[in-house]
Amino acid sequence: MAERVVTAVHGLRRTAPDPDHEVGLADYLRATHDLPRLIDLHARFATSDGEFDAMMRRAVWRAACRRFGHGVRIGAGVGFKHLETFEIGSGVFIGAQAYIQGRFDGVCRIGDHVWIGPQAYLDARDLVLEDYVGWGPGARVLGSEHTGVPGDVPIIQTDLRIEPVLVRRGADIGTGAVILPGVTVGEGAIVGAGAVVTADVPDFAIVAGVPARVLRSREDTNAR
Repeated sequence: MAERVVTAVHGLRRTAPDPDHEVGLADYLRATHDLPRLIDLHARFATSDGEFDAMMRRAVWRAACRRFGHGVRIGAGVGFKHLETFEIGSGVFIGAQAYIQGRFDGVCRIGDHVWIGPQAYLDARDLVLEDYVGWGPGARVLGSEHTGVPGDVPIIQTDLRIEPVLVRRGADIGTGAVILPGVTVGEGAIVGAGAVVTADVPDFAIVAGVPARVLRSREDTNAR
């Protein structure tokens, strides 16, 4: 079959307010369930693709999160840690079996219309994804690393250094890419599939490789 260009779906989808009964259910759960009970409840509905199960996942997330928008879709098998630290915008998609690992004192902020592919891993102890970010299937972000000091003990026994990761508006992270601690990916940038990003990516840059290097700018393409 020949190459085809078709209209985008997620990025153009309009977000309608969630129904009152769903928002009301979340309010009820927040008032009557502490966090451990919310997590236990979520487990009952975590793995099915059914419409009711998807609604219950949203209700639990809305009850537990710091902020939770409208029109969010949470796939089957999505895992999380420290859901209470999450701030989720509207129109967000989180694909099946993705895992978002927060921290009790951390920041996980996901903007409006973000698309997170299946089996993605987000170390979200200090992570911000701005609006309209695309996150490819299996792509990963690492927001922390062990200091390795002192050198005479196992590395996993040394202190953990947590460094903020920021992906700016409209950037796209390719399938299987890895973003390392402390990196900022610029607005509208593209990170190629399988790239390992060790340094900041300029706005509208296209990077690829291991380690990732700038190939060209999307602004150059727009000028043609």
